Amino acid sequence: MMNEGVDRARVAGLASAAAAQLPNEYDPMRAAAFFDVDNTIMRGASLFHVAVGMARRKFFTTGELIGFGMAQARFILRGTENAEDMAEATEAALAFVKGRRVDEIIAFGQAIFDDTMIDKMIPGTLALAQEHLDAGRQVWLVTATPIELAQVIARRLGLTGALGTVSEISDGAYTGCLVGAPLHGKAKAEAVQALAQREGLDLANCWAYSDSTNDLPMLGCVGNPVAVNPDPKLRAHARLHSWPIQDFRARRHMHAAAGSTAAVAMGGIVTGLAVGFLAGRARR
Repeated sequence: MMNEGVDRARVAGLASAAAAQLPNEYDPMRAAAFFDVDNTIMRGASLFHVAVGMARRKFFTTGELIGFGMAQARFILRGTENAEDMAEATEAALAFVKGRRVDEIIAFGQAIFDDTMIDKMIPGTLALAQEHLDAGRQVWLVTATPIELAQVIARRLGLTGALGTVSEISDGAYTGCLVGAPLHGKAKAEAVQALAQREGLDLANCWAYSDSTNDLPMLGCVGNPVAVNPDPKLRAHARLHSWPIQDFRARRHMHAAAGSTAAVAMGGIVTGLAVGFLAGRARR
C-alpha cells in the first residue's frame, strides 16, 4: 500500500510538471521560487472560495452541497491523510464534475477569481513573489488545487506558472479519474523536481514557501525553504532547522482562523474539493 501511494504521488507530480505551461515569451532561468497557495499566498482555501462561487452560480444543487459537504466534513475531522482517506474523499469529489466540460470549469474559475479571490491575496507573500520576479527568477504556484484553476491564479498575478492536480479528460470533459493522486504532500515535491529537471533549474538555488507541515517534502527539496504563516508543527520544524519564518497574519486573527477551519468542516462548505480534485487537465 505504501509503495502504491508513493507511485501515485510520483505519477501526480510528473503529470503536473508535464501539464505546466510557460508564457509565450519566456527567458529560461536556472533559479525559481515555489509558493503554496492556501494560507500562504491566499487567505483561506482557494477551493472553498471556488465552491462558494460555483454554488452561487447554481453549479451544484442544494442537496449535492449538503451531502457532499458532510462527507468531506467527516474526512477533515478525522484529521488523517492516509491513502484510504484520500481515496474516499477523492472518489466523492470526482462524482461532482464527471462529464462536465473543461472550458466550463475554466470560465467559472476566471469569474470567481476576479469577483472574490483577488481580495483574498496576502500582500506580504505577494511582495516576496514580486521580489523573485524582479530578480529574474521563475515563480511557480504549487497546490492541490486543480491545475487549470491554479494557472488562472498564476496568470492573474503575473507569475510564471502553476503546478496543480491533474485529471483525465475526454472530448473536452472530465472522465472522473485523476492522473495519479491529488498534488499533495510528496506529490508536490515530485512535481517540483520533475519541473526542475525539465527546465534545467538548480534546486539548491531555489526557494519554496508554505504554511503547512504537509509541504515538508517540497520545502526540503530546495536550498532555501521558508515557512510562511506556519502551522505549529511547521513553525517548530523551521526553528529547529533555522529556516526563515514569515508571518503576515494579525495576532487577533490567529485563533479565529483555527476556529473557522472547524466551522467550515462542520458546516460542510468544503465542497471546493469537488472541484479541486477534478479540474486539472490531463495532457497526454
